[in-house]
Amino acid sequence: MEYTEGRQPQRHAAPEDLLRWAVAEFAPDVAMSSSFQTQSLPLLHMVSRVAPSLPVIFLDTGYHFAETLRFRDRLVAAWGLNVVTVRPAPEEARPGFYAQDPDRCCQIHKVEPMRRAMRGLRAWVSGVRRDQTEVRSGLRVVEHTKDLVRLHPLAAWTSRDVWSYIERWDLPTHPLFSQGYLSVGCAPCTRPVQIGMDERSGRWEGQGKTECGLHTNLRKAEEESA
Repeated sequence: MEYTEGRQPQRHAAPEDLLRWAVAEFAPDVAMSSSFQTQSLPLLHMVSRVAPSLPVIFLDTGYHFAETLRFRDRLVAAWGLNVVTVRPAPEEARPGFYAQDPDRCCQIHKVEPMRRAMRGLRAWVSGVRRDQTEVRSGLRVVEHTKDLVRLHPLAAWTSRDVWSYIERWDLPTHPLFSQGYLSVGCAPCTRPVQIGMDERSGRWEGQGKTECGLHTNLRKAEEESA
């Protein structure tokens, strides 16, 4: 059965209901992506409870903190997540490129591998929120490009909502969180956040960069193909 916008869920549906709907509507051609940081916990936990078969794509750029990889493995073991690890093609990897051209580095190590992983998918679920960056402030819960439906179950959530959920379910936090890493990406491009600063201010510090491209460059490519 083909998907039609008229069959999409209610605008204010709970995130768990959106996940159930996504699997019922698009499986097996639906997947979620996650970076396995503290901010990722609520959606990952919901997936484990209501949609455990949903593939969770993890982009292994080759630059992750060892703590991130161990935290991923811990959650997979505890919650039974269906993780699919995706890596850049060996011939495309560029060691040390992050210092020369961080935008191109993200394109090579994150955007292009994700583009390949998404081939054949009809829907992509992610945990991005409107309050994270200015670019994301206009996110809708359900969005459409030519061949893909993007689902953002937590789009309207705030950082306070994330922490309320973590506390309610007594979830573990990323091992680096206690050291001031409020948003964790690749090790060379992530720093602890100073008190009072935005949670993503430690990403690409001093580079004038706030996005890796998964929710900007990749999206632009999809729209241009429409």
